[in-house]
Amino acid sequence: MAKKDYYELLGVQRGASADELKKAYRKQAMQYHPDRNHSNPEAEHKFKEINEAYDVLRDDQRRAAYDRFGHAAFEQGGGGGFGGFDFGAGFSDIFDEMFGEILGGGRRQQQQQQQRPQRGADLRYDLDITLEEAFAGVTKNITIPNTVACDDCKGSGAAPGTSPTDCPMCKGHGRVRAQQGFFTIERECPTCRGAGRVIQSPCKKCGGKGAVRQQRTLAVEIPSGVEDGMRIRLAGEGAAGLRGGHAGDLYVILSIEQHSSFQRDGANLYCRAPIAMTMAALGGTFTVPTIDGGTAEVTVEPGTQSGQRARLKHQGMSVLHSSSRGDLYVELAVETPVKLTKRQRELLAEFALEAEQNETHPESEGFIARVKEALGRK
Repeated sequence: MAKKDYYELLGVQRGASADELKKAYRKQAMQYHPDRNHSNPEAEHKFKEINEAYDVLRDDQRRAAYDRFGHAAFEQGGGGGFGGFDFGAGFSDIFDEMFGEILGGGRRQQQQQQQRPQRGADLRYDLDITLEEAFAGVTKNITIPNTVACDDCKGSGAAPGTSPTDCPMCKGHGRVRAQQGFFTIERECPTCRGAGRVIQSPCKKCGGKGAVRQQRTLAVEIPSGVEDGMRIRLAGEGAAGLRGGHAGDLYVILSIEQHSSFQRDGANLYCRAPIAMTMAALGGTFTVPTIDGGTAEVTVEPGTQSGQRARLKHQGMSVLHSSSRGDLYVELAVETPVKLTKRQRELLAEFALEAEQNETHPESEGFIARVKEALGRK
C-alpha cells in the first residue's frame, strides 16, 4: 500500500510553519491516541502515521528531502523499515533491554522527579533591630508577600472533589518517544509539559497552579544576645511547593543598628565618658547609663589620665542562650575647662606655679627630661 502524503496526514499546506505543524500534530495526536480509541483498531495505525509524518516534517533537512523526493528519500532504510522489520524500534528495544539499568536509570529518575511533589523555595527577609532589642530579645511582626498553598485545592491545582490524572499521551511518564530512522528520540510530552499529570478540572481559586499570592504577617521571636548577621529560620514559611509539595523555609537575617553611645565587641560594650580635670586629679564617682535602661556608678581614682578605662562587670550584652552577661568598659576622657572666670584663671595660675615646684606631672616631666638629654648629646 502506498504511503499517504505527510502533509495530508497532518492536515496542513506544504508551506506550513513550524508552529502550524506542531498545532496540527497535537490536534491529530490527541484525536487518534490509542488510549482514547479502544474501540477503533485503526486509530493506533493512524497515530503511528501521524507521528512518522511529524518526525519528518519537523526536521528542516528531512523535510527538504521529502519535499524534493517524497517517500523515496527515506527508502532503503533511510527512514522506514527494512525488509518488513522496523529496525529502529527493534534496536531501541534491544538497547533498552541490555543497557536500561545503566543508562535508563537516569531517565527514569528524571521522570520520577518531574512527577513527584516538589519542595518550595527558601525565602530571605532582612530585619533591622536596635542594640537594646538585641540585648533584651523582642518579638517582631513582619509582613511578607509570598505564594502559599491554595486552601480550596490543598495545593493540588485540581478543583475540590477531583484530582490530577495521568497524562493520556505519555501515560504519566512525562516523556514521549518518536522514531527517526534507526534511532528513537525521547522528548518532553507536549500535552503535560513533562509533569506526567494533567488537571481536567482546574481549581477556580488558583487557576490550577496549586498556589496563590498573598501578604502574610508573621511573628518573629528574637532571643536575647543575638549578634549582627545572625539568621532565624522559620520552617515551612517559605514559598509554597509544587504539586502538593512541602513549603520552603523563611530565613530572617538580623541587622543591628548602630548605637549612639555604645560600641559592641562580642558580649562586651564600650563607651566614652568625659570627666572634669578636677575629678581626674582628685578622684570621685559619676554615673553612666547602661544598656538595660538603668545606670551604673563609675569610680575615678585620683590621678586618672585621659584614655584610661573603667571596667563595670556584668553590665554588657546578654550572651545568647545563657544567663551571663559581658562587661561594660568606660573610657575616661579628661576634659579641659573652657570659658573660665577671672577668679578661676587666678586659681589655676597659682596651681600651675606651685605645680612647677612639685612632682605633680610625672609623665610630662619625664618627657621634658628626655628631650633635654637628647639635646645635650648634640
